[in-house]
Amino acid sequence: MALPHIKSITLSCVVVPLNPPHKTASGVVSKSPLVLIDLHCSGGLFGRSIVFTYTPIALKPVADLVLGIQEMIVGKSLEPVSLYDFLHRRMRLIGSQGLIGMALAGIDMALWDALARHRETPLFNLIGGTVNPVRAYGGIGYDGEIESANQAEQWVKRGFSGVKAKVGYPSVEEDLAVVRAMRKAVGPDVELMVDYNQSLSLVDALNRAQHLDQERLLWIEEPVLAHDYQNTAKIAAAARTPIQSGENWWGPADMQLALTAQASDFVMPDVMKIGGVTGWQKAVALAEVQGIQVSSHLWPELSAQLLAAGLTAHRLEYVDWWSDILKQPLQVENGCAILDEHRPGSGIDWHLDKVEQYRV
Repeated sequence: MALPHIKSITLSCVVVPLNPPHKTASGVVSKSPLVLIDLHCSGGLFGRSIVFTYTPIALKPVADLVLGIQEMIVGKSLEPVSLYDFLHRRMRLIGSQGLIGMALAGIDMALWDALARHRETPLFNLIGGTVNPVRAYGGIGYDGEIESANQAEQWVKRGFSGVKAKVGYPSVEEDLAVVRAMRKAVGPDVELMVDYNQSLSLVDALNRAQHLDQERLLWIEEPVLAHDYQNTAKIAAAARTPIQSGENWWGPADMQLALTAQASDFVMPDVMKIGGVTGWQKAVALAEVQGIQVSSHLWPELSAQLLAAGLTAHRLEYVDWWSDILKQPLQVENGCAILDEHRPGSGIDWHLDKVEQYRV
């Protein structure tokens, strides 16, 4: 049976407030600026996806890029992998990172959602996954010793068995105080992680990792600049605590560079920056060959499905930064993401009243 063909793309731009804002050592996220993509195919079929632009000033440029790329794929068959390769070849001279990468990934995610809906199956089933439990962890901002401990306790009361805090305070003693306050609040069995958001120098990172090695952390995330593979590899070699990186890698090529440099013990790609569903599959295959465990960054609804199909799936980062605009946000029970095996697609459907409320 012939696949549907692509007819058009329509967009909505929204800004969803975060309450409370999410603080990091490198800045504050107070709102989620999103481009919502509806990809329309023949026969009334559609696919949906979300592009998170980090700053509202990028909303219009990304939306314009998506609509410009639309002209290259209208009339083509609904074949996500072939279209991924076609579009990335077309963008080879200008590159497929940054805003162009966001637009390409948004289209790719919508294509896969449409294909799964066409096959009348969940995305995780379409790409070879099963309804395996995907362990999730909750996140805490750069909120200080007392508030971080309070929030960690709340995450555990909600059934989560892992909590990650933003650190990178002026001194390592302050980092340690936050970690120890959280440990006291949640007990010895809860997994704790810390995220530096690329805020340290190499010397500072080595020093802090040495102190944190005593705290039984699951991982230390992004201590230095994300693409400083050489220095991240030095930290990974020196620290007993595993180093986690990946949310800022653009495409499978960045994954390959990091793995070649042995720059991270774990990896956690971001489905948008890594190239959408197709880019994720290409990148994660590289990690799986080396037996490296794969976690996710943002996009909990989609990321849970991708991890369910991974051979070395590790942890799902759970956030609710834009769940307000979704008809059915991801559900987490007993610390694990709940996948609906009867719901076709990637799990993205709009809460239309909220979309109108936040439209810009």
